[in-house]
Amino acid sequence: MSELKTLARPYAEAVFELAKESGTIDQWSKRLEFLAIVMADREIAWAAVNPKIPRQTFLRLILEIGKGYLDREGENFVKLLVQNQRIALVGQIRELFEQYRAAHEGCVDVKVTTAYPLNEQDRTHLIAALARKLGKENIRLSIEEDKDLIGGVVIRVGDKVIDGSVRGQLERLAKRLAA
Repeated sequence: MSELKTLARPYAEAVFELAKESGTIDQWSKRLEFLAIVMADREIAWAAVNPKIPRQTFLRLILEIGKGYLDREGENFVKLLVQNQRIALVGQIRELFEQYRAAHEGCVDVKVTTAYPLNEQDRTHLIAALARKLGKENIRLSIEEDKDLIGGVVIRVGDKVIDGSVRGQLERLAKRLAA
């Protein structure tokens, strides 16, 4: 996954800089969301990597789907991605773009995975602690549950991961014992 983000990063950075300079961050966010939804379709994703389907044929398909959703800039971006065989990275490009957007707006997106639901007081304390730790006032929290963690939390901020789960602690202990 990190290799895909490495490949996606130059595209995300270029699009974000263009969007920032032209004042079209919201429009680019919507374009990238649309393209990510299109590329999430299993058959379209398969067609993107199928060597039997000519790139021009695939490009026409995507542009046809995008009629009414993509303007000239969006179409040019699709052409560039298809030409460079990077259209399959659009989900990662969108994710990075949204991270750059959040940072530009002084906001930090934090993904928290917990073994059990957090009540409102826990959320409030977690947001306050993250704001102090990260030096940001605006924390956008997304929370999902994963009973396999057994207990504790896993916190993801961009590329950083803090694993405070019981499962993570057990895995680290097992590695130490094996060594």
